[in-house]
Amino acid sequence: MRIRIGFGVDVHQLSSERELFIGGKKIESDLGALGHSDADVLLHAICDALLGAANLRDIGFHFSDTDPQYKGIDSKILLERVYVLLREKGYSIGNLDCTVILEKPKLNPHIPDMQAIIASILKIDLDDISIKATTHEKVDSFGERKAVKAYASCLIMK
Repeated sequence: MRIRIGFGVDVHQLSSERELFIGGKKIESDLGALGHSDADVLLHAICDALLGAANLRDIGFHFSDTDPQYKGIDSKILLERVYVLLREKGYSIGNLDCTVILEKPKLNPHIPDMQAIIASILKIDLDDISIKATTHEKVDSFGERKAVKAYASCLIMK
């Protein structure tokens, strides 16, 4: 059995002009993430972790932010496509460990829904998806609600 580890990170600026999507779920908030797609930082970080683990480059390589077909796209579709790429290369997913940095709103009440959405797309158990949420204690651009960030690590197997 071949085991590989991947790591992904994504950052988006926050704006009152956009809705907030994290982990495939719309979160009620006065600020949303700016981006070419729906700017779901968690799904983007997971995509990068999975792609990196399989040596398939990164999310920007596969889904360019200059390509009009991805303008406003639901990031769940991007994650589905990444899953197909992994399967085509013969990999299965062991687990994900993720952290989202956002001052507010609080994400903990939404984590079970996010896990269910991601598990459904990646065809893995809920128990194989860890999502944690933290703040930056009102320090820097994340703490001042100017940006949102997500980290993701994964284990894949062949």
